[in-house]
Amino acid sequence: MTEFETKQSRIQALLKKHELGALLLQRVSSFAWATCGAASYINTAVATGEASLLVTPDGRYLITNNIEAPRLDQEEHLKAQGWQFVVRGWHEPAPPVAPGLKLGADTAYPGAVNLADEMAHLRADLLPEEGQRFRALGKLCAQAMDSAIRAARPGQTEQQLAAMLEQETQSRGAQPIVVLIATDDRISKFRHPLPARDKKLERYAMLILCGRQYGLVASITRLVHFGPLPRALRTKMEATARVDATFIAATRPGRRLGEVFQSAVEAYAANGFAGEWHLHHQGGAAGYEPREYLGLPGGAEVVAAGQAYAWNPSITGMKSEDTILVGEQANEVITATDGWPMLTVDLAGEKVLRPAVLVVA
Repeated sequence: MTEFETKQSRIQALLKKHELGALLLQRVSSFAWATCGAASYINTAVATGEASLLVTPDGRYLITNNIEAPRLDQEEHLKAQGWQFVVRGWHEPAPPVAPGLKLGADTAYPGAVNLADEMAHLRADLLPEEGQRFRALGKLCAQAMDSAIRAARPGQTEQQLAAMLEQETQSRGAQPIVVLIATDDRISKFRHPLPARDKKLERYAMLILCGRQYGLVASITRLVHFGPLPRALRTKMEATARVDATFIAATRPGRRLGEVFQSAVEAYAANGFAGEWHLHHQGGAAGYEPREYLGLPGGAEVVAAGQAYAWNPSITGMKSEDTILVGEQANEVITATDGWPMLTVDLAGEKVLRPAVLVVA
């Protein structure tokens, strides 16, 4: 089956499992997943878009207004994909959805069975075509990050750094849906640092990007330091790299996420930073959301070949993050940055490369 046919088959299996008459997909991520990459949003910050999909055992419907319908037809080619358009005037209220049918939805929709969690797991179960698109996106995000962070200079504000990263990403054809910037002491203060307006880079900067293309989202973090890296930061850098390498090496087909997570918790402790994992989530399965679901203590999800993961371990003042594809034989870092300084982590004979802080003399 094609990618589209496989996804439609999985939707039908979900309908049958829950004895539903219809499934409503409103999330931007679910819309992109079900249509193999189409965009339903206008505001890039929203979770639900200007169009939704309704799937029944014998029909596929796209519900939208007369503003969005022409683009979804002419540029996204969704009529040709087999969706029957249900279009209302922009000024008209939305009609009832699937009246008389038992409804499931990917959101907390009134009267519907909430299948948000199951849809997240479906989106995370990537097909080979999605893996190819993810590779292209990962390379694009890595190039955007590399160009932006190498152009960073002391005296630039965090918002200027953010603008550079956003421009490099958007110009390559992806959307920077998450851009976090911290410099100097703000790196230690905040795990999710929105770029500050007036804070200027002195010596140390962290740039974080989640870039989206065809609905998929890749994540990457890099850090740069001007002048010699202080010993304390070097110690944290090496420890964070070992935790990240542990995550990557442990994320193999058949392993439960709880096991993967516990391996990393032990790595934090073994490297002298036992409590740090409590201060921020550690990442998890990637797909059409930056994280479809998180790795958690005792997590029952099972890693499968073809899935993507973005782990992001951090120790106060330091972070490591890339997006990987899980392979049958080995994992592939799809956001690897060409020419970046790397640390080699030896895990019982398995060597894992992780990014170091870029030091600029």
